[in-house]
Amino acid sequence: MRPATVVAEVVTVTEKTEEYEVIVVGGGAAGLSAALVLGRARRRTLVVDAGEPRNAPAAHMQGYLSRDGMSPAEFLAVGREEIARYGVDLVHDRAVDATRDEGFAVRLASGRTVRARQLVVATGLKDELPPVPGVAERFGRDVVHCPYCHGWEVRDQAFGVLAGTAMSVHQALMVSQWSKDVTLFLHTVAEAELTDEDLRRLAAAGVRVVPGEVAGLVVEDDRLTGVRLRDGRVHEREVVFVAPRAVPRTDLLARLGAELGETPFGTYPVIDGRGLTTVPGLWAAGNASGFAEQVVNAASRGYRAGAAINAELLMADLDTEAAR
Repeated sequence: MRPATVVAEVVTVTEKTEEYEVIVVGGGAAGLSAALVLGRARRRTLVVDAGEPRNAPAAHMQGYLSRDGMSPAEFLAVGREEIARYGVDLVHDRAVDATRDEGFAVRLASGRTVRARQLVVATGLKDELPPVPGVAERFGRDVVHCPYCHGWEVRDQAFGVLAGTAMSVHQALMVSQWSKDVTLFLHTVAEAELTDEDLRRLAAAGVRVVPGEVAGLVVEDDRLTGVRLRDGRVHEREVVFVAPRAVPRTDLLARLGAELGETPFGTYPVIDGRGLTTVPGLWAAGNASGFAEQVVNAASRGYRAGAAINAELLMADLDTEAAR
């Protein structure tokens, strides 16, 4: 039986609770997972949650074993209740700055400053959608981006794929696994940018290729019915896949001097297998650490970071005790 939706108590950070062992910035799957591990390890932990989950537009999240079909809001509510059982504090606030000396000092938008020995940045990323009329309004409903997240729910419908770059060919080929009625709208991509291999694969998958810029989506009775080109032609479609530009929220990491690296999907921190950045004591998890961290992956990243942080703190304390 799926657990009922619950609301965790949010604490007010007071003078007595400003010192923590670990601060987790970000209250999504990665941050809550790290906090859960740390709370169970009896670490004084604070979660700072700005309340901006990436998957908020989606009605359900999919592909998470035992949580398939759960709403993102319910998932987060249950997570908050779970961390509260272990004494983890959570505050609805935004981390606006951070500095490092012997530990980390995090300044919140409310004006308070909290300190900790270790800091986890799990602030996720923001999706920048193509500036095509109708896309933002329908995103998470019949405009989607990930076939693994939404493909089953929209299977066998008439798909459109809105190209942003030549890499959209890959997206069109992938979604053909869920429907045999797929049209790739090249939009701002020139036909010459498609390679011979692209064309062969698109033909083999039965994907139609339509050149020309897309002017907007056609919506009737709160339902997507088509894609309108700039020349006025309308192609009937029921679902449109887009490829948002992912903008990682890595400001805190950059402020603290963490090394960032360029990837085909954006600029992300350089981390080891546990999530540790190039700054000692500074960790990254979830979509703040990489583009492809879906909810189940983000939770795993958070768990791994939480366990590693507990071990780091334990060994540091034992070394200090042994040196006395």
